[in-house]
Amino acid sequence: MNEELEYVGFWARVGAALIDTLLVAVICLPLLTLIYGEQYWTSNALLQGPADFLINWLLPAVAIVLFWIYRQATPGKMAIKARIVDARTGAKPKPSQLMIRYLGYYVSTIPLGLGLIWVAFDPRKQGWHDKIAGTVVVRPKHSGRSA
Repeated sequence: MNEELEYVGFWARVGAALIDTLLVAVICLPLLTLIYGEQYWTSNALLQGPADFLINWLLPAVAIVLFWIYRQATPGKMAIKARIVDARTGAKPKPSQLMIRYLGYYVSTIPLGLGLIWVAFDPRKQGWHDKIAGTVVVRPKHSGRSA
């Protein structure tokens, strides 16, 4: 890996994910209320209708993968100066890698989030979704920070 870059660890990535989650919520929650009304929030139905699926599942997935393709990062990762790169070459990942990475989030999350927590213990700070897709998350080393 380039000596001017470092792998991004667990807590920095949690912070980036919180930023992204907040942004998605600010966009999606008002849309759901506008379309379905206040009763949306008290319903026990898994899905309220087609717009529910589009807004809660498809819109975030498309937005995230497009950010990854065009910016190598979501807004949360950009805020911490992180970007996703190919684990072997350090180059921009292929769109197919990024789609696999997104699907890999489900694999990482299903067993009690173990694949996400893995970032904290992996030497290259890779979650299972990174390993599956062949990616790593890096950022410039902080100046004045000890190695």
